[in-house]
Amino acid sequence: MRPQVAHDVAIHTENLTRAFGDPAQGEGTVAVDGLTLDVYHSEVFGLLGHNGAGKTTTVRLLNGVLTPTAGSLRTLGYDPIAQGAMLRRHTGVLTETPSLDEKLTAWENLTIYGRLYGVDEATIAAHARELLEAFQLDARATEMVGAYSKGMKQRLALARALLHNPSLIFLDEPTAGLDPVATRQVHQLIKRFSQQGGHTVVLCTHNLTEAQRLCHRVAVIEHGRLVAVGPPAELARELWHGLRLELELDAWDIGSLALPPDARDVAWDADTNMLSLWVPQRDAVPELVASLVAAGRRIYRVVPQEPTLEDVYFALHERAQASEVTP
Repeated sequence: MRPQVAHDVAIHTENLTRAFGDPAQGEGTVAVDGLTLDVYHSEVFGLLGHNGAGKTTTVRLLNGVLTPTAGSLRTLGYDPIAQGAMLRRHTGVLTETPSLDEKLTAWENLTIYGRLYGVDEATIAAHARELLEAFQLDARATEMVGAYSKGMKQRLALARALLHNPSLIFLDEPTAGLDPVATRQVHQLIKRFSQQGGHTVVLCTHNLTEAQRLCHRVAVIEHGRLVAVGPPAELARELWHGLRLELELDAWDIGSLALPPDARDVAWDADTNMLSLWVPQRDAVPELVASLVAAGRRIYRVVPQEPTLEDVYFALHERAQASEVTP
């Protein structure tokens, strides 16, 4: 179970806009377009969108690396435009392609980074040991990073982003290139970072399964515009009012049983003895099961196929595309 999120705002944007070039003259693009959004303290918040949707530009604006063309924003109570340097002492960033000094050891990479952030030597040493052990890099902490695999470098980059114990961390594809074991370790650390440390995580990812597993809420962005925001389950309920079911039965003739009149996409797989169908509401499930039992069918499994975040994402994507071509 995810903890109850405290509804105090860590990030607030109001009509946030960032253009490059002069879009009005056809010589530029609007990367972020009128984004109004709140991110709460202690939550894991997902930014979802295709390449070029505006996720990375949004993170740079929130961290004070870019200035907005229009609109306003506050991050951790700071104005990123005027107080960017101060803000970044309390944030950590893991980019999709993190830069590490490959001629230094893992320990040296962490130590130098901690000093740049003004962390005292004792704290640097303690945090570095803890993070290297957590990411199973402690046995190779004194080796040159150039000899590391891609997955090891990704783990070290995440450790570096966490070294100064930031209140807010931006993660861009944090498990890219990691094997399943390392991916699980990163997921556990993100959960611990939010749940136990009370920190806030903004997760930019193409991995929709990862986002569904980790995020309290997600925002879907299309061409710099906010398409939808909310908990994945709530977004699914808004888009789907029906339910797909899979039932494992004994063999039967699909034409011999009267199914609910509003059932759709009915299919029978004789190899697996699985009946699949779509019903318009959850209340139809017990009625369907009762009718099967009354007809003498043996039911071994009933598996409701709840809509996933992937379903939500593609439905919103199709809706956004349809709105763009509608005159």
